[in-house]
Amino acid sequence: MSGIAGSGCDVLLPQGELKPLNEIERSIIKGYKKVLLSKFIKAIKDYKMLEEGDRVLVAMSGGKDSLVMAKLFQELQKHGNIKFELEFVVMDPGYHENIRELMISNCKHLDIPLQIYPSYIFDIVDRIAKDYPCYMCAKMRRGALYNKARELGCNKVALGHHFNDVIETTMLNITFAGSFKTMLPKLKSSNFDGLELIRPMYYIEEKSIISFIQNCGIQALNCACMVAAKKIGNKRYEIRALIEELKGRFEDFDKKLFKAADNVNVEAILGWKKGGKKYSYLDFYDEEDFHEE
Repeated sequence: MSGIAGSGCDVLLPQGELKPLNEIERSIIKGYKKVLLSKFIKAIKDYKMLEEGDRVLVAMSGGKDSLVMAKLFQELQKHGNIKFELEFVVMDPGYHENIRELMISNCKHLDIPLQIYPSYIFDIVDRIAKDYPCYMCAKMRRGALYNKARELGCNKVALGHHFNDVIETTMLNITFAGSFKTMLPKLKSSNFDGLELIRPMYYIEEKSIISFIQNCGIQALNCACMVAAKKIGNKRYEIRALIEELKGRFEDFDKKLFKAADNVNVEAILGWKKGGKKYSYLDFYDEEDFHEE
């Protein structure tokens, strides 16, 4: 599930009829190669997400992002130079029966060998998360994925976060938490030794994912949450609208914000955190060269 709350049966409506699998797979290496496959491969290479012999659990939700990620992984597995294995897994948090059937139908049509395991997370989150369930739900689902990854012998868990998720997370932290903190492309698990989380869709823009899904005629889930539908919406709606406004006023604002996280000048910031400890530039003022330019 994404962080955007929606109705329990919200779906992204397709444009056109459902295309056969061979046409869908051909479009990945033809019409959508530049905006999907090439960016997928570039992120994996840039951040060293895959190694020979990796066994990757691909986290599936039935949404557009995970469906596209699954097909890109399959394409890379067929034609890439690195040999790796894939497990396509959904930890069912308590989907409505119709939602589950649609997810299974989509994966069957796309030739994605889906494995479904119950987790009952919606029921738990509904009891304990009160007005803002999305953070708790995401955290619990990640824990369930890590456990299943270990059980299946996987050393990587792949999530379908894309470029826009990265930008929105960065802006959320700046605006509401007062910190410059972004969503990283890969992380080591805190509780499972040898297990890594990777985000191979890191460079892919959401508009390209939507275009591909609609062009294929796939009716992908938007947010199948049965809890958030009854709760107060979160701040991502506001941040998304703010980013769109700023893009209209400042050219490539989103791309420049993304670049800023990769271009931090540590000699020109007031403070930072590392290893759970907070530092100030004044701690190093007498040792370092803090002169005016």
